Amino acid sequence: MPLDASRNSLVLPILGLLGERPAHAYDLATRLRERYAHLTATRSTVTTLLKSLHRDGLVEAREPGRVGNRPPRTEYELTEPGRAGFRTRVETGLRDTPVASVDFALAVAHLGSLPAEQAAALLTARAERLAGERAALPAGAGDMTEVHSLEHGYWHGLVTAELAWIAALVERIRTAELAWPTGSPAADPVPAAA
Repeated sequence: MPLDASRNSLVLPILGLLGERPAHAYDLATRLRERYAHLTATRSTVTTLLKSLHRDGLVEAREPGRVGNRPPRTEYELTEPGRAGFRTRVETGLRDTPVASVDFALAVAHLGSLPAEQAAALLTARAERLAGERAALPAGAGDMTEVHSLEHGYWHGLVTAELAWIAALVERIRTAELAWPTGSPAADPVPAAA
């Protein structure tokens, strides 16, 4: 059964790295391990994901090339649909992922690929959603002893911490305290659909 790349957390950083420059699976796996130590990124997983992304038209394969005595390696580069998919994944990761998730952290890693005002708006939308989720959390143990409902305090603390972090980040974006990148290849404007 083919791997469904759309559900794999590695897809976002793979597309982001390919937006920086074309690469082969070994290079991508190495760069993923260097930048995202908390992710498991084997070369075989990256190769499988690249093939799936190629089938979906998000990346394009170049003719295999040889460097020195090494075996030929196929390099991949981002396509226009791949750029659009990358941006959509960043947007969705910022706005819709669960609190304290790897997918949110990976979207934050690529926050600078979006225009500053759009990033701030997506983070604000996330904060509004999380505030609603926090309000819906049970206030306490109810009829249970506290030791049997510690998760309520844990989740409340996680959501509260993320909300505070988002508020501070949005303020830094809006006041231009946070320097914003320009000209990122993965952030190039995506043409509007006709």
